[in-house]
Amino acid sequence: MKYAVYILISLIRKNWSYVGSTSNLEQRYKDHMSGKTKSTKAYRPLKIVHIEKYNSKEEAYQRELFLKTGIGREEKNKIIKNSGIV
Repeated sequence: MKYAVYILISLIRKNWSYVGSTSNLEQRYKDHMSGKTKSTKAYRPLKIVHIEKYNSKEEAYQRELFLKTGIGREEKNKIIKNSGIV
């Protein structure tokens, strides 16, 4: 996997999620969990509920941006609901 788009949810705050993309998912998740990422620090602990793999940074970034739009948020919420975790 060269690039990944991922969705995180908070295990302490209902209806909170985060969408990101990275070339190193393991390290990025560690950064989120350790509090190095300001936007997710207050919502820890976090759980990855979805991962999509892409060959290019541009593809991954475009998908991340889409999931942050109105229609994309609807799709993201369906993905989270279907994950069985929430």
